[in-house]
Amino acid sequence: MKSTTQQRNWISKMRGAGAGAVLAFAAVLVLAVIATQTAQAQTFTTLHSFNGTEGGGPTTAGLIQATDGSLYGAMAGGGANSDGTVFKITPTGTLTTLHSFGGTDGASPWGRLVQATNGNFYGTTTNGGSGGCGCGTVFKITPSGTLTTLHSFSDGTDGGYPYAGLVQATNGNFYGTAGDLVFKITPTGTLTTLYTFCSQSGCTDGSGPQDALVQATDGNLYGVTRFGGANSTCSGGCGTVFKITPTGTLTTLHSFDSTDGANPFGGMVQGTDGNLYGTTSGGGADNDGTAFKITVGGTLTTLHSFDGTDGATPYAVLVQATAGNFYGTTKNGGSASCPGDCGTIFQITPGGTLTTLHSFDGTDGEYPFAGLVQDTNGTFYGTTNGGGANNDGTVFSLSVGLGPFVETQTSSGKVGAAVKILGSNLTGATSVTFNGTAATFTVVSKSEITTTVPSGATTGTVEVTVSGHTLKSNTKFRVTP
Repeated sequence: MKSTTQQRNWISKMRGAGAGAVLAFAAVLVLAVIATQTAQAQTFTTLHSFNGTEGGGPTTAGLIQATDGSLYGAMAGGGANSDGTVFKITPTGTLTTLHSFGGTDGASPWGRLVQATNGNFYGTTTNGGSGGCGCGTVFKITPSGTLTTLHSFSDGTDGGYPYAGLVQATNGNFYGTAGDLVFKITPTGTLTTLYTFCSQSGCTDGSGPQDALVQATDGNLYGVTRFGGANSTCSGGCGTVFKITPTGTLTTLHSFDSTDGANPFGGMVQGTDGNLYGTTSGGGADNDGTAFKITVGGTLTTLHSFDGTDGATPYAVLVQATAGNFYGTTKNGGSASCPGDCGTIFQITPGGTLTTLHSFDGTDGEYPFAGLVQDTNGTFYGTTNGGGANNDGTVFSLSVGLGPFVETQTSSGKVGAAVKILGSNLTGATSVTFNGTAATFTVVSKSEITTTVPSGATTGTVEVTVSGHTLKSNTKFRVTP
């Protein structure tokens, strides 16, 4: 871009060429400024390259931000016994292996962890356990790394081989999928099968629910099946979107037919507009997958069809950032020179306008199976399944210029309910409000505040005042009766 003096000289010369030339130059100048600002606002950093002994192949697990300010995740391979690990990593890249699975306590954790309201983490392993079939487990692990196996699947009425992580519902129980069923499990390990899908081709209610569920504001759980459904366009079915009540009543909301996507992957997220957003790994206009939104009543809209150059095969759940746009990854595609196309990071608006933010080239990682997490410092963090210095995957960060915020844990509660507030620099906080109603609070650390829902509070944004500026919650806190 030209210096200010060069710009003035050029404009002076162009005045003699007519108004059209000046307007043309002005348009180019504006575009150049926008491009420069965008480049300055976006920063990609490889924080860590796994080396196999500490784990390898983060797969679909992804990362979560915990109350201590660190990020936690799982890897399906590597570790002391080559059965996968649980790890934590600071936002600056210092990694600690918390647990190496050994088979009897589980193996190959593919799902994302969830931090429960009691401060512990809960997750699943796809294999291992004491069930006799090696068909996976549900486990609890403390922030310091003490692991307890809560349930070993038997591949019977309780299912088996869970690929997805868990979600903690407002009733305190966890919900997940294993094999062809949906289950509920208490924090102490009592498992109940809620619904079993048909496991054969032609299953109109769906088949293969292998992704995490999401609890919407209406209290119901929503998810996807990768196969089955009412349409036979795809071999084995193109997959479905379903709703299930916490007690097990299931409703099929949509059956994909390939033109609107096929084989949904990664699960869904509820946007601030109340709609659910997700991706399919195939189908769409170019058969490279889609991004979609669907109402809780079942009306589906295809927002974008990937074409390879802007990404292909999105395997991961989306995340809605503080500015309202959604961010995600594609396992393949992109513009970088890489065997098989190494995948992308993208932004998509609620209306469907997609921007490719980063194309992996192998050296910075490849094949990002997992979705992103937006840290309360405003930056996104994620993992790749391969590539990096040792070709065992990476942890990366991407800043797009979004500012810090706070996040509540949980997202709803009645007056008097205990609530944790996550942040990045909460030391010195002077006030906490729930939609304008002041609350009493305690600053536990720079990354955590504990509070209770105050009397008179209504549904809305939670705000924390620190050093004279206000941090707002990324979603509205819902005050329940």
